[in-house]
Formats: sequence, C-alpha cells, structure tokens
Amino acid sequence: MPVVAVRTRAGPHREHVMKLGLNIGYTAEQVGAALDGVLEAERLGFDSVWTSEAYGTDAVTPAAWLLARTHSIRVGTGIMQMPARTPTCAAMTAMTLDLLSGGRFIAGLGPSGPQVVEGWHGVAYGKPVTRTREYVAIMRAIFAREAPLTHAGEHYQIPYRGEGASGLGKPLKSIVQARPTIPIYTAATSPAGMRVAAEIADGVIPIWLNPSRHDVIAPSLAEGFARAGSGKDPGAFDVAPFVPVAMGEDLDVCRTRIKEHLALYIGGMGARGRNFYNDYACRLGYEAQAARIQDAFLSGRKPEAVAAVPDRLVDEVALVGPAAHVREQLEAWRDAARQRHVGTMIVSVFSGGAAALRTLAEALL
Repeated sequence: MPVVAVRTRAGPHREHVMKLGLNIGYTAEQVGAALDGVLEAERLGFDSVWTSEAYGTDAVTPAAWLLARTHSIRVGTGIMQMPARTPTCAAMTAMTLDLLSGGRFIAGLGPSGPQVVEGWHGVAYGKPVTRTREYVAIMRAIFAREAPLTHAGEHYQIPYRGEGASGLGKPLKSIVQARPTIPIYTAATSPAGMRVAAEIADGVIPIWLNPSRHDVIAPSLAEGFARAGSGKDPGAFDVAPFVPVAMGEDLDVCRTRIKEHLALYIGGMGARGRNFYNDYACRLGYEAQAARIQDAFLSGRKPEAVAAVPDRLVDEVALVGPAAHVREQLEAWRDAARQRHVGTMIVSVFSGGAAALRTLAEALL
C-alpha cells in the first residue's frame, strides 16, 4: 500500500503547514508498481515517500532505489524493524542514504511485534520502549561523532563484553561525518510509545489517527515533552499518522476496502492480548467492536471480521468515497493542522491512484 507525503504551501490564510506522505507497501512488486505514483507525487510537491517491511522485502533497499530515481522528495522507512538490525547498522544505513541523497533520508523505526520478532528474526522481543530509547540514543551518538561510541544498556552493550566476547572490542567513532540532524521518527500506538517518541524522536508515526481526537495521544505526548526538558521544541515535533485513502464513486465499496485493512490489523496482527492495534482501537473508543473483530478474525471468519468494522471508524481515520466527499473529510485534517496536532499525513492509497494524489494536492497545496 503506497504512502506519499505532500507539503502544503503556506499562504495568507494558512496558520500552519500540512505535509503529506505516501506509503508504498511491503513488497518489491508494490514498490516497482508505485514508481509512477511516486514521481507524480514529487511533481505535485509531495514532501516524502515511505517504505515498509514485514517478513519479506526489507524497507531499506526500496528506500535506496527510490532516492536514486527522485530529485526532491524525501524518503523515509516506515518502518525499519529495530530487532532486525543493530542500532549501529541502522545508523550506518541512515548516514549512507542521507549522504548519497543530499540529505533526503528519514530514519523511521519501530519495535514490530513479538510474533514477527521472535518467529521471523529469531531474537527476543524484549522491552520495546527500553529498546527504542537505547536504539535512538546510540544512533544520535553515532551521528554526532563527539566521542568513540560506548553504551551500557539492557538491550545493547557497546563494546560487547558478554558471553562469547573475545575481549578485543574497543570504542569506535564513525569514519564518515554525516548530518548530525538526520530525522528519526518512531512508530507508536501505546501511551508509553507515544511518551518516548515525544521525548527522544523528531516525530511519531501512529498506525491511524482520528484528527478530531487529539485527546487520545495528547497527555502522553505532553509527558514526553516534559521529560525531554527545555531543549525540546514541541512545535517542531511531527505527528505523522498513516491515513488510508480509497477514492471512488461508490462510498460503500471504498469503505469496504478500508474495513478489510482495519480488520486485518485489529483482528489478526498479533496474538490475543498482545495485539497493539487492537489495543489502540479500544483507546479510539471501539472496545466492543475491537473484541468482535478479533474474535471473528482469529476464528477464521474473516468476512464477519470485516463486517464488524464500523462505518464510523472508517470515516474517522480514513479518506473514502467520491472526490467531493474526500475534500469534505479533509476539513478535519486541516483543523488538526491549524491546531498543530498533525504535521504530516502519510496516505496509503487503496484505490483512486494518481487521481487521489492529485485531489489531495489540489485540496491542500
């Protein structure tokens, strides 16, 4: 599913700039098919395009491929799974892509989930918030190059002194000098994840967002900003949710496309009791519906799970239906931008293709 970012241009009546982003999916086939859309988004003035990874195509290789085929649009990973690579590896990747692209890379990170981390990567899931804090701290230290790298944490010890160590490891400093301000975004849905993102990252990527319900994430963000201290500018922090888009003449058909997506995540992306998307749907106000969706999905009744997704939830977190209806829905996002509750819309286009991108650009640019 593509994700593209578009930047609106500030005019005399705009209190705040909204950027848009494009998510291009999990597989090499999707990335290849999305190239025309990415180039169109760049032409329209989109700010960024984002790659993804699950347990197939990685997020980094498509990011490099897209940076080589574009000129101005930024490219982010949405997300690199942290347990799949060491923080030093992620920092090397970020510095390399940023240097080669002239400063157009965004390092998007996320903890993934225990089913993928332990079932695919074969490592312990651990403590996602602790891992995020250590991971970002190590990457920042590498970017800064102020001293040879050392870190003594729960997840990472640099130099490594544990079981099987040779004892020969020594602190090292990156041999290349990269941009110390390479942006780092973290994916989060939980209150703890939101807090740590606001404290240590440049932006947060929620899986979805109701633009009229800033109260769902505001307390956690405020706590994170307070922990960061006076050196953190909350106004520069980017809330960048994924926004599913299904544009077409039949509103019900468009809603169904999004319901299939929501049912998969709320119902099947995680075990019962460890599905972070299900938990997030509950915090958005859909506890009973989330339980029904999960029960049906995990029991193999996927059509029933899709049918259990409320129209209202779709309309709150997605843009659906004819172009005129999409433009009406964008009012809530404009209002969120004016209040600085959202900085970037990362759109996943399920239907509508280039026409959907043009509709968004025309409405927001």
